[in-house]
Amino acid sequence: MNTQDDTAAITGVMTRLKETWARHDADAYGSLFTQDATYITFVGTYYSGRAEIVSSHRILFAKYLKGTKLADEIVDIRFYGPDTAVVTGRGDTYKGGRAPGKPSKVQTLTFVREADGQWRIAAFHNTQRKPLLEAISFMTSPGLIPAAR
Repeated sequence: MNTQDDTAAITGVMTRLKETWARHDADAYGSLFTQDATYITFVGTYYSGRAEIVSSHRILFAKYLKGTKLADEIVDIRFYGPDTAVVTGRGDTYKGGRAPGKPSKVQTLTFVREADGQWRIAAFHNTQRKPLLEAISFMTSPGLIPAAR
């Protein structure tokens, strides 16, 4: 049975993701993932292992994502046993002081509690939303509208 402490610990990891991103600290960002984590970007790039996550983010922070911050909101946390959880959320990157009102990406993160008692991300998948295509499909086929909209 999972506790409020587990939920708080996972939420804390999500907060640290934003903090380490804001500092552009690829090593600290990577430490929030398991050694064998997988990471799929919104453009479809697949990284395998903490080392690749760190090295890719070191480059991204220095170039394409320079000066960005990370916005996220947790939509749902579901536990599958005492040491595994799936987090569904929305996120985005942004520059400046104000986070976007509606994050443009949907994210799925699989968390595991490792032997040291810490919750870490074992898998991360980031998908770019297509709001116009969603709206069209919802108008033409209302049965496609999800409850968690």
